[in-house]
Amino acid sequence: MLDKGGITEGALGLIEKKGYDGLTMAALARSLNVAPSALYNHVKSKRDVLLLVEDHLASLVDVSAFGAGPWEDAVRKWAWSYRDVFSRHTPLIPVIAVLPVTDAPQTLAMYETVSSGFRDAGFPEERIVSSIVALESFIFGSAYDVTAPADIFDPGTMAEATPSFTGAVRSLAEQGHERPADVAFSLGLEALISGLGGLRG
Repeated sequence: MLDKGGITEGALGLIEKKGYDGLTMAALARSLNVAPSALYNHVKSKRDVLLLVEDHLASLVDVSAFGAGPWEDAVRKWAWSYRDVFSRHTPLIPVIAVLPVTDAPQTLAMYETVSSGFRDAGFPEERIVSSIVALESFIFGSAYDVTAPADIFDPGTMAEATPSFTGAVRSLAEQGHERPADVAFSLGLEALISGLGGLRG
């Protein structure tokens, strides 16, 4: 039986296979083996489908640490979870990042929990959303980094012409980090936590 959960799953599968441009109502109907008219009994448009997808992904992000411990620990747990969820769905980032959250209950619930955590930590109300957006911008970019090729910073034949950069890349490799993306994310996240923490009253 077709329902919103099935539509969400079908949309995610289609996007993973064909990218965002491959998600059309007709293609989604074909992937679900239903007539397009059947989809319109549950969603009005492609935007509605994307809202379902956005809401599903938001429901996977762990916000449980807000209100249960220090603000810094809560942000760490939320941010790592957020990055990991979207690193598995990078084709959706350009769409989800600019999709209004109107009428998306799970997404709004996530933002409510995070906003409450920031407020309780002493953030001025007018700085809360901007602080969340600053973190999200870093999180979305870092999600791409998780899937970047291991040799992304290999200078190739330009190694001698770029000695500072080449030496820094070599030094990172010599540290033996299996996941440089995790090292970079941790470094950037701690810097953001430290910087944003100064906004608290």
